[in-house]
Amino acid sequence: MMRLQKKYLILIIGYSVVLLLIPYVLDYSKTDPRFQPGLQKQRCPDLENSMGLWNIEEKASNETGVAEEKGNGGKTKTFIYLHATWRTGSSFLGELFNQHPDVFYLYEPMWHMWQTLYPGDAESLQGALRDMLGSLFRCDFSVLKLYMATPNLTTASIFGWKKNKVICSEPLCSAYKKDEIGLINESACQKCPARDIKSLERECRKYPVVVIKDVRVLDLGVLVPLMQDPSLNLQVIQLFRDPRAVHNSRLKSKQALVRESIQVLRSKQRSDKHKRLAVPNRSQRADSYVSSAMEVICESWLKDLLLIRSAPRWVTRNYLSLRYEDLVLHPVKQLQSLFRFSNLTLLPAIENFVLNMTQGDKYSSDKPFLISSRDAKEAIHAWRERLSLEQVRQVEAYCSEVLSLLMYH
Repeated sequence: MMRLQKKYLILIIGYSVVLLLIPYVLDYSKTDPRFQPGLQKQRCPDLENSMGLWNIEEKASNETGVAEEKGNGGKTKTFIYLHATWRTGSSFLGELFNQHPDVFYLYEPMWHMWQTLYPGDAESLQGALRDMLGSLFRCDFSVLKLYMATPNLTTASIFGWKKNKVICSEPLCSAYKKDEIGLINESACQKCPARDIKSLERECRKYPVVVIKDVRVLDLGVLVPLMQDPSLNLQVIQLFRDPRAVHNSRLKSKQALVRESIQVLRSKQRSDKHKRLAVPNRSQRADSYVSSAMEVICESWLKDLLLIRSAPRWVTRNYLSLRYEDLVLHPVKQLQSLFRFSNLTLLPAIENFVLNMTQGDKYSSDKPFLISSRDAKEAIHAWRERLSLEQVRQVEAYCSEVLSLLMYH
């Protein structure tokens, strides 16, 4: 009988403890900011997750701290990603690195992935893009086999190979010499023999600076693990341009951007599950997709700008932002800053090259993706004459915060 009473007494005490804990738990859920409803909805819904990147593990913090103490001078090789979007002048920026004799440059290698996995959505491909970058920066090009029809990769398999100074120069080809500054003639490069991809990997390993330019990474946060990796210590140069000018340029080359715009819009479709990706009639299709994708691009820019504001020093020291307008209006000054950040010497021949490229007699060529000499002043103001008032107001409406942060008036 005493044993039974003891048993009941233990049960009563346990039940009482549970009852006492319930109010405490409820009260905690009210005070813990993670449970406050007002914090669940933000202007940038993914920003909170991105900022969580700064809460890195102690081991990783120590590693990046060592890398930070060494600085760029402690690295044997420099890795740079040119972070941009379509029609911002990124091809021109990339060409400045392509011209430098100390740079191994790749032009939009992630094009292969987007073409093979079309019609996917941009957001779902971000992790795979980061993994591909990690391999390419380490001069391992075998990752490209996943996105090509043939396993026998050659230099002629690489997207944009006919403009690549390394592929078109000695020792891979006798058409050019890497230290000769000037645009590549595609017809001359096309005569170069296709070399095995291993030969290109060997050349890649020889260069002190590896630069990759692409437009398919939509979120700076995707690159943070590569910036954190002490074996890469990735540096990022992000290129911006007046959204109104970007929109004008995108409309001019709209037919070429339809597929890319659809993949960008599919990411928005995922976040707005109640909406469906509308398919307008054929005559309006390109305009509609290209215009709608501009809104997603501005949202991505805003998220990147806010993210870098909260970033720790080991990120900000390896990050450089650049406005296209500043680059083409003050090319030598900006080039000095870019090459100083990239551990590159500014050669007089490249100074002359950038001046010639920005002091042309035309706004643009008939081929929008062709790199050529332009009249920089006319190029940056062309949107004022080419966009309707309604189009300008539309871009200013959904890019207002970006316009303000980047000091566009």
